[in-house]
Amino acid sequence: MTPREEVLARIRAALGGDGAPGPEPAPAAYRVAGDLHGEPLLDLLAERLAHYRAIVRRTSATGLGAAIAASLAERGARRVVVPEGLDLPALPAVETVTDHGLSPPDLDALDGVITGASVAIAQTGTIVLDGSADQGRRAITLVPDYHLCLVRADQVVELVPEAVARLDPSRPLTWISGPSATSDIELSRVEGVHGPRTLEVILVESP
Repeated sequence: MTPREEVLARIRAALGGDGAPGPEPAPAAYRVAGDLHGEPLLDLLAERLAHYRAIVRRTSATGLGAAIAASLAERGARRVVVPEGLDLPALPAVETVTDHGLSPPDLDALDGVITGASVAIAQTGTIVLDGSADQGRRAITLVPDYHLCLVRADQVVELVPEAVARLDPSRPLTWISGPSATSDIELSRVEGVHGPRTLEVILVESP
């Protein structure tokens, strides 16, 4: 018996001997809607983000300006790029550079980037960007070494299916779970290879 014949024989045996397909598998049972809301939902997102080595700060809408200023001051960031459609509070000590097609060298010379988000998934600690006006081009979130992402409470869902239902698959989606990181053959973690080395998230809680 050739190897090919042996493989086919095993497949036929697994199917019941005569090659006829077996019974239809039971449909997968998975949740499409989460049970968490309010503070428990935000707590879970914060926990998962921290697990992925993201920095997490929580604030109210009225305290957003102070929270952004504190984040940038702690980072030592004085010049940051922002998407054209992101409406930020006044930041007197920081120069915000609006992206009008900045080149990679221009972006690399800046201290970081501030963006909004499309949706955040608490269960996986994932933030999704879709290139909307408050998020901008994908390049501005990949070249700078520091990404400060603003996430509103109403953008947080518990499960991946809930996030997918909110997203437009025709848009350029970027799924972020913590800072950019990879491991070499010896499993040594290296951060910042294909994206920002530091991800900081400000969760803007509902009043």
